[in-house]
Amino acid sequence: MSANGSSESGCKLEVRPSNNTCNLQRELSVTSSVISMTVGIFSNSLALFILVKSYTRARVKSKASFLLFASSLVVTDLLGHIINGSLVLFVYSSHGKWEKFDPHHIMCIIFGVCMVFFGLSPLFLGGAMAVERCIGVTRPIFHSTTLASHHMKRLLGLTWLLAALVAVLPVLLQRPYRVQSSRSWCFFQMEEPKDWLDVLLPLLFSLLGLLALLLSIVCNTLTSCTLLQARQSHKHHCRSTSHHIEMIGQLLVIMVVSCVCWGPLLFHIIMLSTRAKDKPASVNLLMVVRMATWNQILDPWVYILLRKAVMRKLFMLLNNCWGTNFHHLHRWQQSFLHSSMETSTSAVGPPACHCHGVPLRDTGIKAIS
Repeated sequence: MSANGSSESGCKLEVRPSNNTCNLQRELSVTSSVISMTVGIFSNSLALFILVKSYTRARVKSKASFLLFASSLVVTDLLGHIINGSLVLFVYSSHGKWEKFDPHHIMCIIFGVCMVFFGLSPLFLGGAMAVERCIGVTRPIFHSTTLASHHMKRLLGLTWLLAALVAVLPVLLQRPYRVQSSRSWCFFQMEEPKDWLDVLLPLLFSLLGLLALLLSIVCNTLTSCTLLQARQSHKHHCRSTSHHIEMIGQLLVIMVVSCVCWGPLLFHIIMLSTRAKDKPASVNLLMVVRMATWNQILDPWVYILLRKAVMRKLFMLLNNCWGTNFHHLHRWQQSFLHSSMETSTSAVGPPACHCHGVPLRDTGIKAIS
């Protein structure tokens, strides 16, 4: 979702070139769109390279499932920047004259479908990742014996299918997307709804997005509590929980970023859809759309920065800077990273767990280092 390039405050794209203020605003909008698109493509490409490399080396089944969803999320964000960004730049190059370059309203429909699809897909994928990690941590036996890789791929396909269905629903119901007041992007008809369908469609978009965020919050909270209880318990200590902690840390950051970036837009759409017809809009719609766009830019940096290799260097740097004041945190870092490296080099099999301080009896399947 990358329609972050215009100003709605009194300066339309079709104004005369003699207006220096409007020309300056349009140049700034084009510049910000190009920068956002370039940074988004670079960030997601780098994150995709890292994730694909990790996926090919993953030997733990739960880690492979998580990397599959994470790679799909980054691919979706990357395509969103390329497609939506290209459409925005084309609209700017045409000076927002939709009547000339889109007389049959086809491009506006495609633009609106892409905006909704690439907006909901990251939220749905984040919720699916949270559910998958919650099952993997709270029901590990069920996850390892029942949920195969083809089940994860089906879930991934259903996630994309649901987002695509919501995106094409206005077209199927003959409520096509409309050019917004800034004339730089297309979205639902919210300014002057004709009937209840014009109110229902944006409400459905917002409620599904909020439901995905709520699902992520509930599942990530449950998973975090389970992992903290497992780490603090003296009865059970499994070194396999280390890679779970790395993944849930990434999921928590993604959840926070999604809530901060998407929350204002989703709530604003609900307020616009349910407000009285004679009541003016209180918040600039395009401003909150720009905030949502940053979600696709920040998501890949979670996978780039929150990795064991990066965290190890960060802890070493903090230890060198703070010395003895960083002693306790450094001890935790050594324990966590050591167990993480042991887990990452082990094949699929029962983790090395200790119960009441006594190693479990060997079952004949040993980890291969």
